[in-house]
Amino acid sequence: MINTVIFGPPGAGKGTQSDKLIQKYGFIHISTGDLFRWHTKNDTPLGKKVKEIMNSGALVPDDITIAMLKEELDKNPNAKGFLFDGFPRTVPQAEALDRFMKENGTAIHHVIALDVTEQEVRGRIAKRRNTENRVDDEEEKLNKRISEYFGKTIHVLPFYKEQKRLNTVDGIGNIDDIFKSICKVIDA
Repeated sequence: MINTVIFGPPGAGKGTQSDKLIQKYGFIHISTGDLFRWHTKNDTPLGKKVKEIMNSGALVPDDITIAMLKEELDKNPNAKGFLFDGFPRTVPQAEALDRFMKENGTAIHHVIALDVTEQEVRGRIAKRRNTENRVDDEEEKLNKRISEYFGKTIHVLPFYKEQKRLNTVDGIGNIDDIFKSICKVIDA
């Protein structure tokens, strides 16, 4: 089992690269954003809480996020591996994920950080806003998300760097070239 975290700011290409990685490696994709959107769309009790938090532009608290992830991992006991997208966003989340994976006899093997500038991210999301009409891409919410990433979330990277699990990949350029760089990390 190979477990990977794909990391980067909103609009870095995590979803695009995740789709390609799932196809190649057979990973179970766990996107906190997708989980949050599913729960809110289906108006679950958890979804109602998540919707209120997301509408304010804030990050969903660790306890809610971790409970959702545990549920997804437990649904897939025979997975070839998991691909975490949008999680962890804080060092406590990274520590909780490590503990949970260890309890299940596995670990996070790779953390792949897509290195993308804020200017590039804003340009990509402006395009995505016009095609996908995602509520979390609205200008005010986007500003909060970008601020959260560059002000807080990015501080998770040193946690993984100290453990020699961090791999930085240039996230600007041709999608297939970026994918090849990611695959080199996983295949090494």
